[in-house]
Amino acid sequence: MRRPRAVACVLVYDLGSSMTWFISPAHAEDAAPASAPAVVPPAPTETHTEVGHEAGGKAPFPPFDTQKYPSQILWYVVFFGLLYLLMKRFLVPRLSTIVEGRAARIAGDMEEAQRLRVESDKALGTYEKALADARTSAHAIAQAGTDEAKAAAVKQRADIESSLTAKLEEAEARIGEIKAKALGDVGAIAEDAAAAVVAALSGQQPSADEVASAVSSVSAK
Repeated sequence: MRRPRAVACVLVYDLGSSMTWFISPAHAEDAAPASAPAVVPPAPTETHTEVGHEAGGKAPFPPFDTQKYPSQILWYVVFFGLLYLLMKRFLVPRLSTIVEGRAARIAGDMEEAQRLRVESDKALGTYEKALADARTSAHAIAQAGTDEAKAAAVKQRADIESSLTAKLEEAEARIGEIKAKALGDVGAIAEDAAAAVVAALSGQQPSADEVASAVSSVSAK
């Protein structure tokens, strides 16, 4: 609990010495126009701030004054301590939260991208399988159509051949009938002609059986 009091004392001492350093020249300048006996030499206790003026030299720049190093170091410690507490309490946690959130978002985006990639690969595989199945089905349908067309052509050809065979057999049967009828008519004509020739040559009319027998014997030869 004594540290703030010591800091305050040092600050008051530092401010007091600075004020003495700045006020003393002012009093000296104000007293310059007065008579010589009015100038009073400084007290011995303040020689540490007035030595430079009495000797006619220039006082050092306050930050470079070695007598003020302890107070400056103390204020540096206080300032950097406050800066450290500020960074520790506010800046670093906020930066950590931002970095962690960004890392989590990046990780989530990577997981989402990986999931979408897996789904796209799966969809591509499904599409390729469906395309292969469609090609196989189309080939099977085309083959079935070809086989069905071939079977229909074979059946139609068999039906046509069967119909032609039946018509050919029917035609042959009719030709046979016509030929047999024609041959029968030729035999009757031959018998009539033979009977007429024999009657003309011999003057006698042969019998029908004789003429038929004679024509049959000639036809057999």
